[in-house]
Parts: sequence; structure tokens; C-alpha cells
Amino acid sequence: MLTLHTRIDGPAPVDGELVLPFHLREKSRLRAALKSGEEVAVLRPRGTVLRGGDLLQGEGARVVRVVAELEAVYRIEHGQENGLLRCAFHLGNRHTQTEVGQGWLRIRADAVLREMLLGLGAQVTEEQAAFEPEAGAYGGGHHGESHPLAPVPLRQKIHRPSDLP
Repeated sequence: MLTLHTRIDGPAPVDGELVLPFHLREKSRLRAALKSGEEVAVLRPRGTVLRGGDLLQGEGARVVRVVAELEAVYRIEHGQENGLLRCAFHLGNRHTQTEVGQGWLRIRADAVLREMLLGLGAQVTEEQAAFEPEAGAYGGGHHGESHPLAPVPLRQKIHRPSDLP
């Protein structure tokens, strides 16, 4: 079984494609199959999120391209000036993974959230699309883009009153 463990930048000859929905692309340890049917193990540092188009390298310098699988999502639009901002606020308040586009939001299909969004006056359209949500405040932004976000602290020191001199 091929083990994929290193994300590489830049062009490289691709030896296969790994098609995964988002919930599997955010796992750090994963057993999956390439489009060709070959089994692979993906071993990435904890907190790593694979994005569509990422290149992973394994033994023997083999390179595999990650492809974002189409999945059931809702596209959210709003006709009022601040309506989409209100929708984003309420989704964030529920810690909902959200993809942000020019004039639209995208979330995984969820009937309860759909009803909430309709109640806020949004237009909600069900579609099959690659889901690439925001990484969050500590996730480092999207791969290949420049976002001034803080990295995830691996070990954060907890200060207690008894620690003071």
C-alpha cells in the first residue's frame, strides 16, 4: 500500500488522483483508494486539511493529486444589503463550516439550517459541488492564499495563579 505523507508545492508529474469529500480531507490519518482502485494510506500532521488540487508525495517519489469530491451542499444568497452578513453571523454562531464566495455562502446540506436561513430571508439552493470551507481563525487560511491568521498553537501553556512567583 502506498503511504502519502508529504504535501508538495509546484508542478510535478501526477501518478494518480485521490477523490475525497471534505469530511475525509480534514482527517490526519486515512485509508482510501485512488481513482485507479489502488489503496493508499494518508498520514498528515494533526490539524492538516487537504484542499482540492493539493499534491501529496509518497514512497518512490510518487505524486497524487487530491480532488474535492462533489457533495450535497446549500448555496446561500440574499437580496438585502446586509442579509448575507446576518446569515454568516448565525452560521458562525452555530460553528457551521462555511465556504465564502463573491455574494454567496455554501454549507453542507442540513434541513434545520436551511429552515433558519429561509427564516432570515435567504435564497437557499441545493447543489452538488466541491466543498471548500474557510479554515477558521486558527487554521492558517486556504492553501496558496495569503491570509494573516495565527497558526494553531500545538501546546498552549495554561497559566494558573499558583504558577506565579
